[in-house]
Amino acid sequence: MVVGAFPMAKLLYLGIRQVSKPLANRIKEAARRSEFFKTYICLPPAQLYHWVEMRTKMRIMGFRGTVIKPLNEEAAAELGAELLGEATIFIVGGGCLVLEYWRHQAQQRHKEEEQRAAWNALRDEVGHLALALEALQAQVQEVRAQLCNPGRSASQAVPASKK
Repeated sequence: MVVGAFPMAKLLYLGIRQVSKPLANRIKEAARRSEFFKTYICLPPAQLYHWVEMRTKMRIMGFRGTVIKPLNEEAAAELGAELLGEATIFIVGGGCLVLEYWRHQAQQRHKEEEQRAAWNALRDEVGHLALALEALQAQVQEVRAQLCNPGRSASQAVPASKK
């Protein structure tokens, strides 16, 4: 069992999302109890949602220009609290998605940097090997020259490194 391979961040995000549901329920309950919260936070989005929903339904059925009555305060407060709770869950889930995306992008950048560093190290090694090869080829040519001209003394032969 490998602990390092277990996606701890995903488990943390799942935990946060699970906690967001009771949080949303508490927000809904607070919205139902607080007059200020109900009046200024819950009612306007609920009325707007109701207006858009009814307007869309009426247009689909072919009724154009009909006046849409607003919801009563209790129904609007309930709908607004539900919308607020769902928005809370959606925002937490979206935030987790964004955080996971950023984490994945950071891992990708780190992986690309490691690959680039490995590539540069290999390229440098190839350069060093090419220089070593050139030096060995020069030594081989020097030895061949000495073998081809046996009458030439070692003191007359010019080493390749001094050319």
